Amino acid sequence: MSAIVGAFAALVAVALIGYVVGLLGVLRSEDEQVLSRLAFFVAMPALLFTTVARADVHSIFSVVLVTNVASLFVVQVIFLVMAAVWRRTRSEATIGVLASSYVNAGNLGVPVAAYVLGDGALVAPILLFQLLVMAPIAFAVLDGDQQGSGRRVSLRTVLARPFRNPLTVASLLGLLVSLTGVPLPTLVMRPIELVAAAAVPVALIAYGLSMSAGTKDSITLQRDVVLAVLLKTVVQPIAAYAVGRWLLDLHGTALLAPMLLAALPTAQNVYVYAVHYRSSRTLARSVVLLSTLLSIPLMIAIAGVLS
Repeated sequence: MSAIVGAFAALVAVALIGYVVGLLGVLRSEDEQVLSRLAFFVAMPALLFTTVARADVHSIFSVVLVTNVASLFVVQVIFLVMAAVWRRTRSEATIGVLASSYVNAGNLGVPVAAYVLGDGALVAPILLFQLLVMAPIAFAVLDGDQQGSGRRVSLRTVLARPFRNPLTVASLLGLLVSLTGVPLPTLVMRPIELVAAAAVPVALIAYGLSMSAGTKDSITLQRDVVLAVLLKTVVQPIAAYAVGRWLLDLHGTALLAPMLLAALPTAQNVYVYAVHYRSSRTLARSVVLLSTLLSIPLMIAIAGVLS
């Protein structure tokens, strides 16, 4: 259990650094945009490329992936229905869907899988699915919504846009390297790995910096946030348990991996996406923080019951 606490402590500590340097005036509020763009266009693509390039593609179709896809489908449908009832825009609904289902499979999922579940590769299917399926679909919707004025967008344009997104391109290139098994020279990989190492801290510092800007964009408990947090921290793990237990006939520790990974908090990537697309920043920030705080005792409880 110390691995889970340690991973979350590191996450909070780096975000706190961003908050403190913002309060002290070392970084200004407008620097948040610079850091977020650095993460979105440079550091995160490097991280995704190196992660996917080293993933075992044969593990994509696994029990963990099946339970994760089923559980996220449940929470996404619920949020979309409520977003329609509350008359949210396409961008607001998309960020809300991501906030309620896009798990922190990278910097939190990997250590949890490696140190708690004993196999770091267990999180690879979730990571790949989010990068190669969820994210491109979300980017297509978000990019299309930026057309504005109700102008019709062709199917070709919608399908082509995700492949101009740096995160999608980096993921696909990493998958190509993984599938071909061709080792890249150290001279090529070393600078990419150096840049990739900056992805998580840069995103977290940007997140912490955004919270130091005062009450203008503070954490809120509006109904969209409460719904997304409940879906992420409660409904998604329960749905994963239901699928694993009653559809796949998993028992005991076999249920631990899918349920524990479903209980991961919302990835801070969602906040970076919200900043980049200028939509629902407060919702994304609030859900990331609240789901992170709530997931710690939840994951410990799940591990204690099922292990």
